Amino acid sequence: MDRERIALIFFFGFLALMGYELYLLLSPFLVPLAWAMLLAFIAHPALLQLDRLIRSRTAAALLITAILALLIAVPTAWLSSKLAVEATVSLGQFVHQGGIAQAGSRALHSDMITSMEVWLEQQGLRIEDVRHWMGRASTYLTGYFTANLATLARNLVTFVIGVVIMLFSFFYLLRDGEDYFEFVRALTPLNDEDKTMVFETLSSILSSTMRGVLLTALLEGILLCLGYLVTGVPNALLLGAASGAAGLLPIGGTAFVWVPAVIYLWVTSGWGWAVVLLVWGVIVVGVIDNLLKPITIGQGSGIPAVALFFGITGGLEVYGVLGLFAGPAVIAVFAALIRVYRRSYAARPPSSFM
Repeated sequence: MDRERIALIFFFGFLALMGYELYLLLSPFLVPLAWAMLLAFIAHPALLQLDRLIRSRTAAALLITAILALLIAVPTAWLSSKLAVEATVSLGQFVHQGGIAQAGSRALHSDMITSMEVWLEQQGLRIEDVRHWMGRASTYLTGYFTANLATLARNLVTFVIGVVIMLFSFFYLLRDGEDYFEFVRALTPLNDEDKTMVFETLSSILSSTMRGVLLTALLEGILLCLGYLVTGVPNALLLGAASGAAGLLPIGGTAFVWVPAVIYLWVTSGWGWAVVLLVWGVIVVGVIDNLLKPITIGQGSGIPAVALFFGITGGLEVYGVLGLFAGPAVIAVFAALIRVYRRSYAARPPSSFM
């Protein structure tokens, strides 16, 4: 008996070690793998329908993968490349034409700075020192932006590689996903009724999360596009599409697009329209991300909106981009396991567990 226990301990220790090594191997690809799993989960009903028509699961999965590449991956890559080119050209022109210097000059001669100069003179400070410091800061920013223009190209290459890995994984997960699902389900130490409830809850929350994330990102893109059109930002449609795509990001999100647009308006046309777009961006992001997204995801999942709010927020903090889906999934599975405990174990006397 002691030898069996030692062998069992050794087995689980070796299994944990191999699991950790497997995590290290897959960690560079977790984000594209996560998107592949989510998209395969969404496309599974279409696979079943297509399989009945062409009677080849491999061909059906390959066709859906090709459609996904054409309808999602290729347009997204085109949008990213076009946005990178536009950003590079615009930023290059802005830098080389002295845009940052103009912004610094505008700030130096604004009414607010003039009032501060009067106050500083009253305090016995030299205005020339303040102007010299601000001029050096403007020169530093100019050099920084110029040196980092090449980063856009590198990020684009990384994005394309991620898309290729996602499509490759999507095909196999879509084709063989049911086998993987049944394998994991068989390893779960619950009776069939409890397994069904747990996995149905997980399926429901993943569907609701994916629907809510895509819907809110689309809505953010449309509303911010209207803000760009009203305030006169160039390429409003392109920036609106980029804002919708950025809405999927866990940190920063649409601010990566509309904050530079606010700076552009302030430099080119003054602070009036810049403040309008700033307020509009804060309202759109604040209302949709903090109110509408949890409510949208909560519909059909059976999870309270407040629990989903903390699940999404905490998931992003702990897991990064994966937390957008892992956070609500953890809460849903935990709630399902509590229901399993109440139904199958809480009402049983302690002696029945021995």
